[in-house]
Amino acid sequence: MSIIKDLADYDHPVSDMFQLPKSAAEWEQYKLSDEQLAHFKEFGYVSGIKLLEDWQVDLLNQELAEIMDPNHPGHHLFYEFHSNESQDPNSVLFHSLGHWRIAPGLHDVLWNPAFIMAAHQLLDNKSVRFWHDQLFCKPALHGGVVAWHQDYSYWTRTIAMQHLTCWTGLDDANTENGCLHYIPKSHKWGLLDAPSLAGDMDGLMKYLSEDQKKEFKPTPIELKKGFATFHHPLMVHGSYENKSERSRRAFVLNVFADGTVSNTDDELLAGVPKVPKGNKMDGKFFPLLYSS
Repeated sequence: MSIIKDLADYDHPVSDMFQLPKSAAEWEQYKLSDEQLAHFKEFGYVSGIKLLEDWQVDLLNQELAEIMDPNHPGHHLFYEFHSNESQDPNSVLFHSLGHWRIAPGLHDVLWNPAFIMAAHQLLDNKSVRFWHDQLFCKPALHGGVVAWHQDYSYWTRTIAMQHLTCWTGLDDANTENGCLHYIPKSHKWGLLDAPSLAGDMDGLMKYLSEDQKKEFKPTPIELKKGFATFHHPLMVHGSYENKSERSRRAFVLNVFADGTVSNTDDELLAGVPKVPKGNKMDGKFFPLLYSS
């Protein structure tokens, strides 16, 4: 069996998929507009941001098909690997964390200049550090749900709350094949309890007040492949099942502002050395992506 390099050892791109700007002027083309930043602040998200060309999407989908094999020689590098995380035996939700360590393209998307500049701006112009990645794949006809949730409700092992999520489509995503949905302005509701991520779609509802239930108006985020949506760590979001004849593949990049610290003496991610409570999150598993 071939030996797979742990790409976490490389805090820079390992392919020619992206070219990092060499000057402040070259970064300007990737900046979000004032209108986009204002939308994020008011509603908790900003969508429709192009991050990838079609050839880059094709490359990532090729890598995805390879690493979904549980017998892949780099399998031990995943933090989590769920061929099916769904609690419904008739539905499938592939979900993984840690694939940035295995495949060159899925590693290098961390250093996509369009991604890291947007993240820098949305984190109040702070330096950006990587937290972890995710893949969510819903096959055609029987793709499972991702229940309503807030990302930070699973991340309280890190503080302060200065996190950001970026979801990028590897297929065209719409209401037919299970696109992401947001509850606009729910990022102002405060921290809610965390439901089972792949369980009852509406499990979060029991934690909501009557006023929050009245404001619970899902907005579909339909995106072409290669386009992304960014959301606040307290944004309530989820996605319905995929009963269409098209797959719905996506990858997620989670980041936080540099200076975030561990809030636990337990393991933060499976197989990653512990970061003692109160110590800064840094090192090879949490690389600095952009310095302000």
